[in-house]
Amino acid sequence: MDSADKCAATAEGIKVDATGCELDTDKDGVVDSADKCATTAEGIKVDATGCEAIADADKDGVADGSDLCANTVAGNTVNQVGCARTENVNLQGVNFEKGSGQLTAESAPILDAAAETLKKYPELKIEVSGHTDSSGDNTLNKNLSQARAESVKAYLTEKGVTATLTAVGYGEDQPIATNNTAEGRAQNRRVELQILD
Repeated sequence: MDSADKCAATAEGIKVDATGCELDTDKDGVVDSADKCATTAEGIKVDATGCEAIADADKDGVADGSDLCANTVAGNTVNQVGCARTENVNLQGVNFEKGSGQLTAESAPILDAAAETLKKYPELKIEVSGHTDSSGDNTLNKNLSQARAESVKAYLTEKGVTATLTAVGYGEDQPIATNNTAEGRAQNRRVELQILD
């Protein structure tokens, strides 16, 4: 009845509670018709859609703490770790001793963070890709990049990653920058994670 109706403008056909207001089944403050996550646990902070509010800087639906591709272009469909289908995880800051596959001490925190995320997804198939710049002999570069990919694979495995990891060294064959400058060569010396289907 109108005298007891606290939500007098409710649209026709909407299920209401005893006060005449639309139902909010999971009691998160978002009415059922607007709630995209209708079974949110009690006490969880939610956004306007009724889904758990998470820190997600690139708005891809993957929380920043679990997002290995934190700058995904808006609108791209992403996998469990926040990467678009064609996007590799560049382990920026993972470096090696000159001319070897030995990881530097500064690489540990970066790989530790990646391992924590990857441990949540044991079903993933991941290629650890090693790359070099074009300095030196191509065959030596391929061998060096393979050794570096193997080092990262071994480190992640040691840290408890149970996803299927394969290591592949591409040498200088897949540059992402020019090899004509020191800055470009530094960018080309990298290890990436590629999430495989």
